[in-house]
Amino acid sequence: MNSSTEPKIETALLRLDNQLCFPLYAASRMLTKAYQPFLLALNLTYPQYLVFMLLWEHEQLTVKELGEKLMLDSGTLTPLLKRMEQKLWVSRRRDPADERSVIIGLMPAGRALQAQACRVPAQILDKLAMSPTEISALRTQLTHLLAQLT
Repeated sequence: MNSSTEPKIETALLRLDNQLCFPLYAASRMLTKAYQPFLLALNLTYPQYLVFMLLWEHEQLTVKELGEKLMLDSGTLTPLLKRMEQKLWVSRRRDPADERSVIIGLMPAGRALQAQACRVPAQILDKLAMSPTEISALRTQLTHLLAQLT
């Protein structure tokens, strides 16, 4: 088939700067990178920080609940939780009501990190240089997008 008979491809659709996925991907990477120095001071990775935010709010959750809230599968979450358990930040135990379910709970060392971690959101807000209204609107849009994709 020669070029005159090939179907015309809409090239504008394939331009990187016309994509929604790329700025979201790049912003996610850059925002996670912005957290790194603050979390490094706490000896935390970003995924560990996310787990802690949920546990500081709920005290204990099942692995399934953590996975649902963080949109992570158990294959990703289990090794992360095992490392957190080795550091004595969390405990893992079978749910007596359902032996298939594993409950993750805060230990004193994990609870103690909360006081230090309270500074992280303000440090990130300083880096973003966005108004609280802008941040709230962006979070609302992203939450809506996530809901559409799940």
